Amino acid sequence: MKILKKIIKWSSITILTLVLLLFVFDYDYILKGVRVVYFTGHNTAFIDDFPYFESDTIQKGNKTDAWSNHENYNTVSATATLEKSNQDWGTVAYVIIKNDSIWFEKYYGDFNENSKTNSFSMAKSYVSGLLGKAVMDGYIKSLDQPVSDFYPEYSYAKTTVGDLASMASGLDWVESYTSPFSVTARANYDDNLAETILNQKVVKTPGVAFEYLSGSTQLLGMIIEKATGKKLSNYLSESFWKPLGSSDNALWQLDDKDNRLAKAFCCIGSNAKDFARFGKLYKDFGKWNGQQVLDSSFVAKSIQPRFPEGKEYGYGWWLKQQNGKDFFMMRGHLGQYVIVQPEDNVIIVRLGHRKSPDNNTHTFSNDISTYIDEGYKMLNITY
Repeated sequence: MKILKKIIKWSSITILTLVLLLFVFDYDYILKGVRVVYFTGHNTAFIDDFPYFESDTIQKGNKTDAWSNHENYNTVSATATLEKSNQDWGTVAYVIIKNDSIWFEKYYGDFNENSKTNSFSMAKSYVSGLLGKAVMDGYIKSLDQPVSDFYPEYSYAKTTVGDLASMASGLDWVESYTSPFSVTARANYDDNLAETILNQKVVKTPGVAFEYLSGSTQLLGMIIEKATGKKLSNYLSESFWKPLGSSDNALWQLDDKDNRLAKAFCCIGSNAKDFARFGKLYKDFGKWNGQQVLDSSFVAKSIQPRFPEGKEYGYGWWLKQQNGKDFFMMRGHLGQYVIVQPEDNVIIVRLGHRKSPDNNTHTFSNDISTYIDEGYKMLNITY
């Protein structure tokens, strides 16, 4: 009994000491991460984590521009390979849109067409689009406007807002999703996101090469809020969510109930068919129902590589060539995708819990190819 008491005593002292050290060295956000992730039975951020964070509402409009069903709606079943992949990798929504009509849709588990799931980094495409909209609205001069115009603490650097959108900021940021001590983890769980971001210095020459950094998009989101004088959720609502006739309100996670800064690098909660609207907008070069919602030249620039040696990224959009076809896509942690092939007028949306096991071994994990190839087999479209 005495030994047990000693073990309990020293274990308690050790835990209290560790907690105290986390607060002393400003790593107390790790405690929230542990509570939100591990205490809920997960090992990373998860797609339905919104109850654990503060959020702003992205308001839909009074009119829903409902997707029509294709004449061949759900007449073809998922291929055996696709169905196995969806089961193995925890897909919750798989939707194929052909010629702007829902051609196929299937939902899994407790999820349905209205379920809100976390976009994760698909939000970066929206923030880049909001940059284009802010230029179009006259809030920001151009993609070449210096970051220092909005945050003078970056006056030593030549980083532009366009560099932020194209992932060429030169920021000192380590994009790690596994280390609890990484700045990415801090950004997701800390209660003062602005402080975290503004502590990041520009340490590389900006505007010369692609380097994927979530901090770039977060700083861009903060600039958009400064330039417009509007919360990101409100500006997204009036710029895209309402004009595109979204069916449901969406959510945008915030850092804290007091600061209420949107996590611009991630974390919009919506459903597959509302996410797909943004892919359609870019497919149609910024037009929706005949209205030029977003400047066509900005859209064209966004879905082309900025750098010859960084062909996988434009301005907020991932770019992939597969079997001789060019795809552009929104892309998020755990395999959230809106994949667009404009010539074939095809949009594929996949939302779910996991990527394929080769995740983090190369630029595009194999699940992306599977979702494209099997979708094309179902459509009977040849490469």
